[in-house]
Amino acid sequence: MKTLEITAKTVEEAVQTALKELQVDRELIEVEVLEEPSKGFLGIIGARMAKVRIKVKEDPVELAKNFLAPIFRKLGVNPEIKVSRKDKYYYLSCYGKNLGILIGHRGETLDAIQYLCNLAVNKKLNHRVHIVLDVENYRQRREETLIKLARKLSEKAKRTGRRVVLEPMSPQERRIIHTALQEDPEIQTYSEGQEPYRKVIISLK
Repeated sequence: MKTLEITAKTVEEAVQTALKELQVDRELIEVEVLEEPSKGFLGIIGARMAKVRIKVKEDPVELAKNFLAPIFRKLGVNPEIKVSRKDKYYYLSCYGKNLGILIGHRGETLDAIQYLCNLAVNKKLNHRVHIVLDVENYRQRREETLIKLARKLSEKAKRTGRRVVLEPMSPQERRIIHTALQEDPEIQTYSEGQEPYRKVIISLK
C-alpha cells in the first residue's frame, strides 16, 4: 500500500494535493490526520500547518486484471482490455483473437468469470464495487437480441392469448426482458422458478 505524507494550510488542501500527485480518486485513499492546523497566538506564535498521511488503497481495476490474467493464460488468450467507469461500476471490455472461449454458451462462461472476479475484487476492498466483464461487445449484442425476442414473443402472447415461457436466463438477462416490455399496456412479465433455472413469463394483463 503506497503511503504519502503531505503538509498544507488545511487538511482538505493537503488531501487535494495528494490526490493530484498520486493521480487517484478520493475513494481509493485512506486519510490519517497527523497534525491539525492551528493559527497560533495572534495568528503568528505557535502557528501550525496541517499534516496528513495518505494511504492508497487497492485499485479495483488492477485487482480485476490480476485475477483475470491467470485465467486468460490457462485458456490461451491474450486480450486487450479497455476500461471505463460509471459510479461504482467498472467496465472491462476484452478485444482480440479467439475470445469466444471466454463467452461460452449464451454468455454462461462470461457470467461465471465475471461473478468470480467480483468476489475476488470485493474481498480485498472495504467498499463495494461492480466489475462488468465484456468480450467484443457481446453483452450489447446479446441485449439487442433479447429485446427483439421479447417483442416478438409478446406479439405471440397477444395473438394466441396464452402465456409464453422463455428459457432459463441469468438475472441480468431477465431484467432486459422485463424492461423491454414494461411500457406495453397489454403485456405483463414476471419470473418463476429457482436459480439457475428461473424463467421469464410473458402474458396478457
